[in-house]
Amino acid sequence: MINLDHVHKVVDGVTVLEIERLRVNAGEIAAVIGAPGSGLDVLFELLIGRSRPAAGTVRLGEVDPIADRAAFSTAVGVMFSDDALYRHRSARGHLAFDCRLRGLPRQRVDAVLADVGLADCAGIHAEKLPAALQRRLAFGRAIVHAPSVLLLVEPFARCDDATVDLLARQIRARAAAPAAVLILAHDTTRLTHVCSVLHILEHGRIVETRRPGADTTPTLPLKIPVRLEDEVVLVNPADILFAAAQEGRALLRTIDRELATQFTLNELEERLAGRGFFRAHRSYLVNLQHVKSVIPYTRATYSLILDDPAGTEIPLSRNAATELRQLLGY
Repeated sequence: MINLDHVHKVVDGVTVLEIERLRVNAGEIAAVIGAPGSGLDVLFELLIGRSRPAAGTVRLGEVDPIADRAAFSTAVGVMFSDDALYRHRSARGHLAFDCRLRGLPRQRVDAVLADVGLADCAGIHAEKLPAALQRRLAFGRAIVHAPSVLLLVEPFARCDDATVDLLARQIRARAAAPAAVLILAHDTTRLTHVCSVLHILEHGRIVETRRPGADTTPTLPLKIPVRLEDEVVLVNPADILFAAAQEGRALLRTIDRELATQFTLNELEERLAGRGFFRAHRSYLVNLQHVKSVIPYTRATYSLILDDPAGTEIPLSRNAATELRQLLGY
């Protein structure tokens, strides 16, 4: 659990942070969202024990991050915004070093490499890994000791869609362990489908708390804008069969045409949250209202068959197949 009570931070006589109460329970994924200058960096410094509050208490897993550094290191895993990697050390070398430092069994290295999808890149130096894989390694270092609290700073920064999907699954898995997960980020991009609560930080204060999906206030029908050469087409989500990732952008497919959007697939998924769309595969977002059947080919491969005249077939990943089965109860 993460607890902040009556926390004040003063710098040069100016109050830069004032949080009366912030709670993140075990099993919960929360985020604090703040623009640069909002006090987000100050909050992070307090959470990891680099700074002391002028008043109030900060506890992570019942540990004071300043008073008990050893206990803090055991209870908390931190993913930094800049990755905090050694350029000339391999992925395996990073995790092996962390395991030796913490007295963890050597087998833990292979388990974490598999969890973050780096088993095939274990021997590559960090400086030669693509940015997205460096983020995976930074996350792997944060979870290597199975902490009860996770602090993640901009976890999806510099990530491709596959890495966003992988990290999102891993974050949910750590919360289910259960761990208390707190994400710090400058905006809500890619967070609404991961977090159960979003706290908005402005001028050092939490000014709003949102629970994604909890707002049942009627809204106008959503349309997806697609910019063409001489017009902007507004697409009704009900008409969308599926969206596919193509060269970093989402391609919409309706019954009668294809439209290349200006959105990434993850951005489109956020816009369509709560409207019956399901991430069937890292490259496909499908409208469940147009799914006719689920076809298993082997124990590890599945497809969704749509109800359009062509009987379009959409790949369904193994993890997504499990999620869909739980969602629909079949």
